[in-house]
Amino acid sequence: MRSSTLALVALYGAATTVKAALPEIHAVGNKFFSSNGEQFFMKGIAYQLTPDDPLVDTNQCKRDASLMEELGANVIRIYHVDPDADHDGCMTAFDDAGIYTLIDLDTFNTQILPDDPWWNQTQVDAFGAVMDTFHSYSNVLGFFVGNEVILTKNQSEAAPFVKAAARDLKAYRDNKGYREIPIGYSAADIRELRPMLQDYLTCGGNKSETIDFFALNSYSWCDPSDFTNSDYSDLQEQAEQFPVPIFFSETGCNVPGPRLFEDQAAIFGDEMVDTWSGSMVYEWIQERNDYGLISYGPEVDQTVAASNVEDGFTRSGTPTPVSPDFYNLQSQWETLSPTGVVESEYTPDVSTRDCPSPTDGWLVDGNVRLPSIGETFTGTFETSTSASDDGSAQATGTADDDDENVGNVSKEVTRTGILLGAVMMVFGFWL
Repeated sequence: MRSSTLALVALYGAATTVKAALPEIHAVGNKFFSSNGEQFFMKGIAYQLTPDDPLVDTNQCKRDASLMEELGANVIRIYHVDPDADHDGCMTAFDDAGIYTLIDLDTFNTQILPDDPWWNQTQVDAFGAVMDTFHSYSNVLGFFVGNEVILTKNQSEAAPFVKAAARDLKAYRDNKGYREIPIGYSAADIRELRPMLQDYLTCGGNKSETIDFFALNSYSWCDPSDFTNSDYSDLQEQAEQFPVPIFFSETGCNVPGPRLFEDQAAIFGDEMVDTWSGSMVYEWIQERNDYGLISYGPEVDQTVAASNVEDGFTRSGTPTPVSPDFYNLQSQWETLSPTGVVESEYTPDVSTRDCPSPTDGWLVDGNVRLPSIGETFTGTFETSTSASDDGSAQATGTADDDDENVGNVSKEVTRTGILLGAVMMVFGFWL
């Protein structure tokens, strides 16, 4: 009897000390809202301590989350994770610190390639495995289907493959019965592709095929600068009435340095706050690129072999702020607390984007048919307009469930595909 009573007391005590999970985030119109109806703005940090997965060392996550909370961060972005690892400890540590996560679904060997893209069942399965692992955490804000797939203007024909990935992962999410976690794309800031890429990924009128948010990696504001000279005025103009949430997934130019982060006042101020949902500063850990906000120790020789050292930098331990960058960002965020609009009072004022026509930089012609699972750019896919009138894709490719290696995916196509490819070459589609 006494042991049962003690057990109940212990259980009750544990229950009363557990911190409630963060409210889930969803997208409505061009804004993010929490489940309690408040608009959500990102004050984020790029976080990738180790190449494979930074969310497996609970003690390290607790140390980092504590300092991030002092900094004022409420989101981290993770570029690569291992879907087979245990993430409960780290996800709880960040949840306890009031920090959400944005997670890339691709891996080093499943990412969409820019010059010779394909989209196959191996990629769908790999992306889906990451979603399976993380969907149940309430502090997962969203998933990326790609990061800077397109890096130059002549790679824009990979865009339909990015859109196909969003289509299939949204279908995967919905078929699994998961909550409607937003799925989007993180783009490099390429002047020749503005605003065609962001418009293309949200055009066509079929929500099952368009991204749920668009994010931009932009380093055009290099302190000292301002709203106009930094190109932020152009970014704002091109994002007016955007149909889905838009935010900076990387920012924080370090030339000439030190970083003042004065762009944060523009992003969260009157000039941009009604359009943009915040920013992610690059990056948490100090590395050779000199973008770090913290360090775990002095740089060491690159030949040093240790479990917590990579490329000459220690990857774990007590995080120490890099001065003055850490404190400059902290000072900026302390003064910026946008409230936005309450979801119950929000009526989206957005515009559906037209699918862009080709330009000197943009090569995709309108609302093209999206690739089917198993289709390759050098196979049956074409980037001329071929979608149905309602914007839905008329898929002709077939899925290859037996594909075992995305790196060695077969580039063979059916006889019909070969003939079609020849016709297309004659007419110059593949120039």
